[in-house]
Amino acid sequence: MEVAAFLIVLLASVALGVPIAFALLFCSVALMFVMDMFDPMIIAQSIVNGADNFTLLAIPFFVFAGEIMNVGGLAKRLIDLPMKLVGHKAGGLGYVVVIAAVIMASLSGSPAADTAAIAAIMFPMMMSAKYDGPSSAGLIAAGGIIAPIIPPSIPFIVIAVTAGISISKLFMAGIVPGILMGVVLCVVWALRSRHLPKSDKATGKEVWQAFKASIWALMLPVIVIGGFKTGVFTPTEAGAVASVYALFVSICVYRELSFKAIYESLLNTAITTAVIMLMVASAQVSAYLMTIADLPMLVADLLHPLVDSPKLLMFLILIVLLLFGMVLDLIPIVLILVPVLLPLIRQAGIDETYFCFMFIFCCAVGLITPPVGNVLNVVSSVTKVPFERCVLGIAPYAGALILFMFVMLIFPEIVIVPMEWFTN
Repeated sequence: MEVAAFLIVLLASVALGVPIAFALLFCSVALMFVMDMFDPMIIAQSIVNGADNFTLLAIPFFVFAGEIMNVGGLAKRLIDLPMKLVGHKAGGLGYVVVIAAVIMASLSGSPAADTAAIAAIMFPMMMSAKYDGPSSAGLIAAGGIIAPIIPPSIPFIVIAVTAGISISKLFMAGIVPGILMGVVLCVVWALRSRHLPKSDKATGKEVWQAFKASIWALMLPVIVIGGFKTGVFTPTEAGAVASVYALFVSICVYRELSFKAIYESLLNTAITTAVIMLMVASAQVSAYLMTIADLPMLVADLLHPLVDSPKLLMFLILIVLLLFGMVLDLIPIVLILVPVLLPLIRQAGIDETYFCFMFIFCCAVGLITPPVGNVLNVVSSVTKVPFERCVLGIAPYAGALILFMFVMLIFPEIVIVPMEWFTN
């Protein structure tokens, strides 16, 4: 009865377009009535406890750092460097998109912000070079979902807090697979762009000038990841360092940041953070009541026959996550499903950090799959390519990333070995 009440209210709320934070609260109230324990104090206390977490302070810091990089000149210079290095090859602008996506993912951790910045700069250039519009838009969207995988990743912060695992360890788990995502996208683009014309190769002097111009921006991921590796600062402190550094470079070095841009960045940061924090706080209410209703044990009993086959269990979970990703955003899926699945994962003996990484990877793919596809919607809005044509353009890249995900399922060492090396 409790499971039915939870799912019916959740699905009905989503179908009606109710914001996820309120949908989670409605689910909680429904569970309370079914269990005959309605108490507004439980809701209030759980919301406060859900938001009262020092680690979550990293979210506004990294969001703000990403906003400043987009308006302060860092993003523009980070794109100019790969342009000089590989822009002359057949389909060179596509490789620039992927390289820029990897670099920018290591700076902000926001897929929508990174995608919008790259699309605004690169898509007009790709159209001028007579590239295919849907394919170009699809590549930009696929590159955008590298942001949740390479640290600093906002979804990693949320799932680590939800699961109670080390954020630093999860950050380290994303470095090598994130880079490999870029390699996979480059391979697919290479197969599709061999017919495109080449352009003039940049001179050594032009490459050196682009490198000098971008060196300040390139130092940011070195500082952040180096700080994690050496234990100099925590993820929250890293977010503060990234924000201050981005401000310093934008104001004192590149001198492209106005007071109006700072105000707009602060406003966007406040809005984004408020949305995420309200969802996290609301999910705490649902998580508490699901525990009281013993829903995790019901799911565990249902999937218990697969506990002795961890890979088969993970395969089934990934399929379910792909389906959820088609209709829900990444953060809500984390907040709804992780508390339910985690006890089962522990029972199956699956590494929790590996599970959380695969969870985020699978949900990230959902950001570029219809009918919702939030990142795909961002690309469609910025590039003016109709959504249905973007869906056709993204298909080969999404398929390649899904294939790569199942390769990591078969060979978890791709994630675990680099993670252990970085953390040790």
